[in-house]
Amino acid sequence: MNDRSDLAQQASLVQRLASALTAQDQPCQLFETHISWVLVTPTYAYKIKKAVKFDVLDYSTLYARHRLCEEELRLNRRLAPGIYLDVVPITGSFAQPLLGGDGGRIEYAVRMHAFPQQALWSARLEQGQLDAAEVEALADKLAAFHASAAVAPAGTPWGSGRFVDKAARQDLATVESLAESGELRAQAHLLTVWQSTQERVLDLIAQRKAQGFVRECHGDLHCGNILTLDGKVEVYDCIEFNDDLRWIDVIDDLAFVVMDLRFHGQPGLAAMLLERYLEASGDYSGLAVLGYYLTMRAVVRAKVCLLRARALDGAAAAGHAALARRYLDFAAASVQPGKPPLVIAHGYSGSGKTYYSGRLARALEGIRIRSDVERKRLHGLAPSTRMAAPAGAGIYSDDSTRATYARLLELARYGLRAGLPVVVDASFLQRWQREPFERIARERGAEFRIMHLRAAARTLRARLAQRVRDGRDASDAGPELLARQVAISERLGARERPQVCLINTESGDADRVLAALAASLRTDR
Repeated sequence: MNDRSDLAQQASLVQRLASALTAQDQPCQLFETHISWVLVTPTYAYKIKKAVKFDVLDYSTLYARHRLCEEELRLNRRLAPGIYLDVVPITGSFAQPLLGGDGGRIEYAVRMHAFPQQALWSARLEQGQLDAAEVEALADKLAAFHASAAVAPAGTPWGSGRFVDKAARQDLATVESLAESGELRAQAHLLTVWQSTQERVLDLIAQRKAQGFVRECHGDLHCGNILTLDGKVEVYDCIEFNDDLRWIDVIDDLAFVVMDLRFHGQPGLAAMLLERYLEASGDYSGLAVLGYYLTMRAVVRAKVCLLRARALDGAAAAGHAALARRYLDFAAASVQPGKPPLVIAHGYSGSGKTYYSGRLARALEGIRIRSDVERKRLHGLAPSTRMAAPAGAGIYSDDSTRATYARLLELARYGLRAGLPVVVDASFLQRWQREPFERIARERGAEFRIMHLRAAARTLRARLAQRVRDGRDASDAGPELLARQVAISERLGARERPQVCLINTESGDADRVLAALAASLRTDR
């Protein structure tokens, strides 16, 4: 229930503040949502919460609004400390309100640095401006944020299988009740049936809660809440008003922006974000629940669109209803993943495996898994840590190599089960390393390819020397390791050759061959 007189009084206050700011040579734009007003000047933005109460939030009292302004500041300064400045009291009277001052408090505002709307990723997507560097920066930022976020205390319901299941059922029931066409209701019903069969996923969700993956996240991580400002990616407008929506699995948090990028026609950027996040965080086990969260994020967006359509008339209502249908179509398609391919790179250090496997993963809109990164992760080392261990010893011992390939196989399984094309970047010079990957592809009915990278010995040595000088790659390979690889390498067998795609990375034809490989694998899907 919302008190119309309180809202009217607030609306008048906001208009008077806007006029006062403009009179002070601070031209003011006013933005309004169903829960807040935002006054934007060339320098600052002031966000004022409406005196409203809904099922998911309660801003109905001045005390609640003040407390949640402080909470909004605390939570958002985790990801955007340069944007969120402070909580400003509004004093004076409703007829003559003042931002700041020592008088009695009649309202509160969260003060932020203003930024142009064109900086938002939602706008950058529309203009075709969002690029790979921004997406990778976001992935790194989110991985670090999730790693440091508070873990849900034991005994709390947040993120448990039962809690997630109940929320999903409620969201689907709401969508079905709001759908005005038989087609939308049928779509919602099919998704409800699908959701009722997800016991195994809900068990995995419960396990992840016990493992500490439910944390105090952002909760509303779509492209309208991400921006690039002066070359730096920022994330703002975290959910402060509802603990249930913020204390979630980190993969659920990530799933929102992955879904949003896919929905807006950027599956390549979505795959790049996912791959970079997984490599930075190591949370490949989260792929087992990613599909569920992707689907439910689309369902929730459909619900929001239908609620907005219900509150509007005419063309505006029809537009939101049409958008809801698109989200439901996306959700329905996401529960039927295809049979993605599995590709392993093959070649000596310096042959171009990392470069070409990365390009292939992007072309397939899949993920790349790197042996150099996972080997070091198994030993508790950061990818950038330089190791001087001789070939065949230390983290490059035979036992360590076997553990690394076992880890790569496990991660490839996670990716394939999630419906993602997987490219594994490792040398794969011996048959015992290659055969298990071919076997899991065959078990899943997936296409399997060996991308054989070749370059002359002098080129390999020159590339490795340059890599050492640069010092930026996870690989520690040098001349000694290269010599050992040549000594232990086993030729590709006759049975393997039909699955081999040879790329001479010194040839001007390499790009064409890679493109043909990607095209053949997309066709096979």
